[in-house]
Amino acid sequence: MLRGGAGDGAATTLEPYPESVNYLTINCGRTIVALLPALAASLGHVLWRASARVTGALDGTVAPTTDIHGYAVLLALGDEGVPRSQQWVADAVALSRTTLTKVAARLVAAGLVERVRNPADRRAWALTRTPAGAEAVARWEPLVERLQDAVSGGLDSAEREELHDLLLAVTRPHLSPEAPSSLLASTGFLVTRLHARMHADLAAALRELEVEPRHLGTFRALRSAGPFPQAELARHLGTSGPTVVEIVDHLERLGALERRRPEADRRTQVLHLLPRGEALLTAADERAEAVISALLAPLSPDQRDRLRALLVRFVEG
Repeated sequence: MLRGGAGDGAATTLEPYPESVNYLTINCGRTIVALLPALAASLGHVLWRASARVTGALDGTVAPTTDIHGYAVLLALGDEGVPRSQQWVADAVALSRTTLTKVAARLVAAGLVERVRNPADRRAWALTRTPAGAEAVARWEPLVERLQDAVSGGLDSAEREELHDLLLAVTRPHLSPEAPSSLLASTGFLVTRLHARMHADLAAALRELEVEPRHLGTFRALRSAGPFPQAELARHLGTSGPTVVEIVDHLERLGALERRRPEADRRTQVLHLLPRGEALLTAADERAEAVISALLAPLSPDQRDRLRALLVRFVEG
């Protein structure tokens, strides 16, 4: 396994990790554990976990300044010296203009991309890949392929192909015809794009409930296996302690759950789902089902179940 190290604008160098190091744990940032059945049954949660696994594995693997979005942009820019408008690039890699602007700024600062005047509109700027950017992609491609094989290690070759084809069927209608074939061939890219689309649609559907997509896992975990300590919730959700504190604070303000300190251990905060939380989850589930059904319209019911099952295997490794 290789890691990237670079100074301010310096050429990126790649060094090997010691063979004894479990690089999935390093790159994913946490140990993968079996999902609670209630969470494994939720496509939204499983897809979030799969996307987090891909991005966690890639971030910092190619270079400290380049994440999965940056790598996708470099691939999309393709031939060195060919300028592309920022809108073209954003469409090609399925990013918002706001996100692309931030990604492009990091790539320009690293010397991998250059901003030039758009030949089609001299008032606007276009992006082009520099020789250093082309060299970096050539150096990183085999590394990324090895990493993607590693994060999908829980699947055999036929299951990997099946997962890829299901993801492509769902995401293809939302991707630009200009999307590079190398990205369309990447299961990791398709996972992150489907998650981004589902998250955006679900966030919009839940907004008037004052609930966010990331809150649903907490509701489901507590309804199926709670009450349990706050620290245990972080483990079940596969997220950090501070993030769980933010989630619990918000849901407590909504009257959806409450923290209680048991007499036997006053240092521990145990989370209890309240009737208001049950009602919110029921309403949120109805909206989530509508969003997911729309996104998965290209798949049959059996294919939808199969997609979720394969993603669970992907997440659990």
